[in-house]
Amino acid sequence: MDSTKNSGSPNLDYLFSVTYEELRRLAASVKQGDQSATLNPTALVNEAWMRLRGAPGLDVESPLHFKRIAARAMRQILVEAARRRQAQKRGGEGVARLLPLEEAAAHGAASAPDAEEVLALEAALNELETLDARQAHMVEARFFGGLEVAELMELFRVSEATVMRDWRMARAWLAQRMKGGAG
Repeated sequence: MDSTKNSGSPNLDYLFSVTYEELRRLAASVKQGDQSATLNPTALVNEAWMRLRGAPGLDVESPLHFKRIAARAMRQILVEAARRRQAQKRGGEGVARLLPLEEAAAHGAASAPDAEEVLALEAALNELETLDARQAHMVEARFFGGLEVAELMELFRVSEATVMRDWRMARAWLAQRMKGGAG
């Protein structure tokens, strides 16, 4: 029996423990500049862990795959929190600013998006996923999960050239979309 498929497995616990500090450091960089955020980095990582632990049939193939899944969970939590904050603002119409994806690439992590940025990125990523799922998943893994180019190569089983091409294309497409440009 593959112990990674059981969300209560010792292997899942192990994967969380070996990636915890890295995930917490990433969560701190994501949250850093958003003073309205209600989740601190530890709470964000722990909330992601609770979601993953409770997920039936979670199929984790490797520590890298676990980081990608954790990135997805943190993305969902941040989006839900941003939606709650936006709903509380009633009538305050935020203008989505371009996310600093260049900085994310340079640092391997997101740089302090606010609620509007998180929601704008979520909408753009959802649209990109319908056009090119791999590009959208790479952005998610790199931005929310802090994965490096080498890790993306291994995770998606593609060459460095493919990762770099997909990253550049996705970043350009997202920048245009988030500025309000048409596809």
